[in-house]
Amino acid sequence: MNKFPMTVQGARALEEELTHLTKIMRPKLSQEIGAARELGDLKENAEYHAAREQQGMVEARIRDIEGRLQHAVVIDVTTIAHTGKVIFGVTVEIANVETDESVVYQIVGEDEADIKQGKLSVGSPIARALIGKIEGDVATVRTPSGLVEYEIVEVRHL
Repeated sequence: MNKFPMTVQGARALEEELTHLTKIMRPKLSQEIGAARELGDLKENAEYHAAREQQGMVEARIRDIEGRLQHAVVIDVTTIAHTGKVIFGVTVEIANVETDESVVYQIVGEDEADIKQGKLSVGSPIARALIGKIEGDVATVRTPSGLVEYEIVEVRHL
């Protein structure tokens, strides 16, 4: 399996979720299953079946997180020299050349992407157009409504 980039914050969030699932959810579900089992007939025991189903989902998520962390290359952009170049992990301010409207995005791994929080997937069309460019460059992005040009205003290593 290929390695994929992840920010320090993204790795930390997954590690925190993994700790919560293994230290809190796993024991809680185990207790619920034990308590439901004591209620008797398991065929018609809704509590037992619900707890087992939830346990299955928790275990699947634990395996998923462990796999993601195992195949992640954690990149701490704060340790990389600032050159003004757009690379994975940076926070970049771009301005629409036509409207002069500016937005700020952090370029993150696929799993971390959340456009509402300003976290842009490294595989997205905008990020792909920006990667490798430097402050002052103009990047052209193909959108459903046509080509849009963005000037790279500032690159920050946060």
